[in-house]
Amino acid sequence: MLQSIALKMVGTLEDAEDIVQDTFEKWLKIDTGKIQNTKAYLIKSVSNNSLQFLTALKQRISFQTVTADEHLEIEDDHQSKSFFNFDIEAQLNEAWSILHAKLEPIEKKLFVMREIFNIEYEELQHIFDKKKENCRKIVSRARLKIKEDSSKLKRALPKPQFPDSFKMAYSLGFITEVLAY
Repeated sequence: MLQSIALKMVGTLEDAEDIVQDTFEKWLKIDTGKIQNTKAYLIKSVSNNSLQFLTALKQRISFQTVTADEHLEIEDDHQSKSFFNFDIEAQLNEAWSILHAKLEPIEKKLFVMREIFNIEYEELQHIFDKKKENCRKIVSRARLKIKEDSSKLKRALPKPQFPDSFKMAYSLGFITEVLAY
């Protein structure tokens, strides 16, 4: 379970295995008598270690230099993606506006993590500190709210922009950015 959480957060099996191993090494060095819920503690530790890994990776990537050829390859790849998905930004903005208008913050978070990132209810209950049945009911209610007639939405209100954090999470699989929003 810990490895699957780390894998969903960092995106590679090797890194996820390293993170879980580091978590267990730290676990063996601490006084576990004070910890009341071992499973929740380990899940939170893996999540924190994954966040630290991603932060370090982001810093390493930002400091790397790119040669002219690599720069052209990156631009070509970006242009081809934008050509074939030219309206994905508009569609995502509209979907996010509907989610924002119809759902409460906890409903948005649970719905996105379950429906977009396909995180199991067992994992969601630990992440949000709610019972599995409660998480399932919140997601079910969120689905019903989304299916309601959208014409009831007040169009006079400014539409929230699709957050950059969610764009990054969607494109790179960094679900922790969604939780922060």
